[in-house]
Amino acid sequence: MSDLVFAGQLALVTGASRGIGAATAKALAARGAHVILTGRNAKDLEAVEENIFDNGGSATIAPLDLADGESIARLAVAIGQRWDALDMLVLNAAMLGTLGPVPMIDGKELNRLMTLNVLSAQAMIAHFDQMMRKSGHARVVALTSSVGVSPRAYWGAYGASKAALEVLLQAYGEEMRNIGKVRTAIVDPARTRTAMRAKAYPGEDPSTVKLPEVVAEAIADLLASDFATNHRLVLEG
Repeated sequence: MSDLVFAGQLALVTGASRGIGAATAKALAARGAHVILTGRNAKDLEAVEENIFDNGGSATIAPLDLADGESIARLAVAIGQRWDALDMLVLNAAMLGTLGPVPMIDGKELNRLMTLNVLSAQAMIAHFDQMMRKSGHARVVALTSSVGVSPRAYWGAYGASKAALEVLLQAYGEEMRNIGKVRTAIVDPARTRTAMRAKAYPGEDPSTVKLPEVVAEAIADLLASDFATNHRLVLEG
């Protein structure tokens, strides 16, 4: 197990049932954090929790649909009743949506995509803001994509959601800069072996892209460092 730099700290990871979210939860737990795992699939969350326990870490699962704002509110109340402060919040959960030209974007799907990729992140920040302020050194990390800053044909919906997420998080970081110790960071994992990437690039050989664990270790290293608010980390590949 790595040095327990996060011993006594509480972390919450969204989309923790698989991919980068699951790997990040394991990495944070390996460094001593108690990790709250959120996601829709309870069975997959239990598997991640079991892996963390087997490796000497600690975690709590919280199955929920992030598209349901009331679920986030209830989660915050439940966590607040058990812990005083939240030290790390990793906003990883997202959906890709259907890739296609902007005129063909389905309005209902776009609404679902924005709800999960943007509105749920705002709701998480809103409901855990007070717990993070109590931490004294809270860090918020949001996962993004290059299409959020460099528009790409047929990626308009997903790219727009990531651009909105970045602005939202950076604005929060600026708001916290002079009134609190909450720091924010954006991580672009680039080409990573996830289910979302397999959907976007069905013909790609998965062995040619890095594993989620590489991204997870980079996130854990970032969270352990004294980074300035609104730091941006772009991984290779």
